[in-house]
Amino acid sequence: MRAAQVKAFGGPEVLTPVEIPDPVPGPGEVVIDVAYADTIFVETQVRAGWGRDFFPVTPPYVPGGGVSGVVSALGADAPAEWLGRRVTAFVTGSYAERALAPASALTAVPDSLDLLPAAALVHDGVTAAGLLELTAVGPTDRVLVLGASGGMGTLLIQLAHARGARVVGVARGAAKLALVRELGADAAVDATDPDWPRAARHALGGSTEAADVVLDGVGGELGAAAFALTADGGRFSAHGAPSGGFSPVDPAEATRRGIKLFGIGDVQFGPADLRRFTSDALNDAAAGRLLPVIGEVFPLERAGEAHGAIEGRELLGKVVLKV
Repeated sequence: MRAAQVKAFGGPEVLTPVEIPDPVPGPGEVVIDVAYADTIFVETQVRAGWGRDFFPVTPPYVPGGGVSGVVSALGADAPAEWLGRRVTAFVTGSYAERALAPASALTAVPDSLDLLPAAALVHDGVTAAGLLELTAVGPTDRVLVLGASGGMGTLLIQLAHARGARVVGVARGAAKLALVRELGADAAVDATDPDWPRAARHALGGSTEAADVVLDGVGGELGAAAFALTADGGRFSAHGAPSGGFSPVDPAEATRRGIKLFGIGDVQFGPADLRRFTSDALNDAAAGRLLPVIGEVFPLERAGEAHGAIEGRELLGKVVLKV
């Protein structure tokens, strides 16, 4: 079968088309004919050699962890009802024509939802829904979203708005700021402005001009500046590091100010929560309540170009591979 494989750690050019053996399902497993493979920023970082303590992969390997497609084969003891069903699933090595998944990890895609937006929700829909639940965003909260124009940021904006919160998105450039506003943010702040924290404080409003909840999908200096904008007694989630590192938050200061911290470990959900959050995201998208923003779709053979586009950060929303 066709696949895209990382030959060695390096730039996007190390991601090349290959032919590899078809997967064979074991007991309780299914084969999915992949329609679309999800992509997330961390896959580009791992390909470049970053985060090997967290992601112990060794080239050559097939990247990717989320797919949408159709179940085409069943292993022993896999329920027959899944054969021919449209599904999403977390898998190992999704940049390929076919992927293995435990039958227990499948989520059915609603009939009214195309497999393209379904793929875009595999990672980001789950994480966004989980973050809103973890941080208990409610109608009285002021929420600051960093990386607001990205695949997950665009979902966080919509979900927080739907809960009645006042939402301020931080993004870069006029097009991204316009998108953030269109998706329901009460205000959008340009991260390229050196004085963006002051603008964010003003937009958040309230007696303290601070955020009750900060959802930081960027990390680095931007995340550190956002931590300073968190209200005493608030919640701060440092779940992303496309800047090269997670936010350097001082736990002692957080404790002193009564701020509850969440990290990447808090969004590693168990099987039951994964199924619940995935089903909720797919159903919301099918009903038109949630719009996954897809900036570009690349064919599998151009996976290296897709990684280059992700790293270039010019696209709105996320990148998906068409298989």
